[in-house]
Amino acid sequence: HIQLEESGGGSVQAGGSLKLTCAASGSRTYVAWFRQAPGKEREAVASLEDRNNRAFYADSAKGRFTISQDSSENWVYLHMNSLKPADSAMYYCAAVGVHMSASQALAVSPHGIPYHFWGLGTLVTVSP
Repeated sequence: HIQLEESGGGSVQAGGSLKLTCAASGSRTYVAWFRQAPGKEREAVASLEDRNNRAFYADSAKGRFTISQDSSENWVYLHMNSLKPADSAMYYCAAVGVHMSASQALAVSPHGIPYHFWGLGTLVTVSP
């Protein structure tokens, strides 16, 4: 069983930076960050393949966000730079504990699949 808890959200002005942290326990194959803005569908931000630390990024995150984890694999981070008002959303940490294709790393259905475990989220607000 995987448990996840996010922290680090807050309010920042456009152009600023935030670091989100996910306390993660349990064996996993992928851990990822997703976000959902009011009235919009949940979307992937970044994912990390646990066995080799290979990272995957949504187009909106490339060049601005970095996903990483510490050597103990108990903490997963999302470093966000050059934030825009469009980045405002609830950010969720998610994980999956079974093998899946790398092509699914940034996939998410309305029910959260293929990621089986989710945190409660942390709110990021970016003002103009």
